[in-house]
Amino acid sequence: MKQFLSPADLGDLRKAFQEAIEIKNDRYGHVELGRNKTLLMIFFNSSLRTRLSTQKAAMNLGMNCIVLDVNQGAWKLETERGVIMDGDKSEHLLEAIPVMGSYCDLIGVRSFATFDSKEKDYSEAIIQQFIQYSGRPVFSMESATVHPLQAFADYITIEEHKTVERPKVVLTWAPHPKALPQAVPNSFAQWMVAAGYEVVVANPEGYDLDPKFTAGATITHDQDEALKGAHFVYAKNWSAYEDPNYGKILSKDMNWTVSAQKMALTDNAFFMHCLPVRRGMIVTDEVIEGPRSLVIPEAANREISATVVIKRMLEALGK
Repeated sequence: MKQFLSPADLGDLRKAFQEAIEIKNDRYGHVELGRNKTLLMIFFNSSLRTRLSTQKAAMNLGMNCIVLDVNQGAWKLETERGVIMDGDKSEHLLEAIPVMGSYCDLIGVRSFATFDSKEKDYSEAIIQQFIQYSGRPVFSMESATVHPLQAFADYITIEEHKTVERPKVVLTWAPHPKALPQAVPNSFAQWMVAAGYEVVVANPEGYDLDPKFTAGATITHDQDEALKGAHFVYAKNWSAYEDPNYGKILSKDMNWTVSAQKMALTDNAFFMHCLPVRRGMIVTDEVIEGPRSLVIPEAANREISATVVIKRMLEALGK
């Protein structure tokens, strides 16, 4: 495995889940695999769960780990081609990337959408340059359009808690004070469809996601109808994808907040969220603190999803 951006990169999800459970039962069973190997984690944006879980996963596998906060501990990087670098950016990414690659064996990259250009964001310019120029296997720790480590952890969590073979999984938009990227909902929808679940995406009009990621899911603008019979409810805010409103906030309708009344419409569903979460906007306290909340087990599974991905990349290096 040379890159990790989508469920297709992982292959058979059932096998990946079984591998995840084996790792969960013996987290250090492959500690020799990463001996004398180095993971470089590059953060263009802030992180808590991704940073900690991915670093822990590398340690589980015996790896050395280098963490670089680009905006705090490095030269300001130019990312555009053909520019005259007469501003505050001292180094171009095209030189920085191969230099970074010379110090490590694997690279994880975290770089959010900027909303400056939909075309630029959805071309995944930053992570694609790492894939092309680093000479190393590269995995996404959340990019402009996807967050596959989170979606893989979500899949593991659902498989561990489902009570029917094909659960109904609802991804619902919820209000937020800031404009957020589509990366988490894009990946969640894509992975849940790939898993073979019944997937429903509920959002206000104007918030439909890129059809490339929601293909195979039912799209509705009626949250209450979507929640009926749901086994899992995944709440997440995202800004508008469709032009001419890309990256904009079109609504802060608090009627979309996931409350006990909303959860009562479901089939005793579990509540999920990737965290961090805005209490009182995305979800009420009684739901996120309730017995059907999976936000902590879900976050804990981030270590497991990262361990599987890094393990497979290390195995590929040895071939």
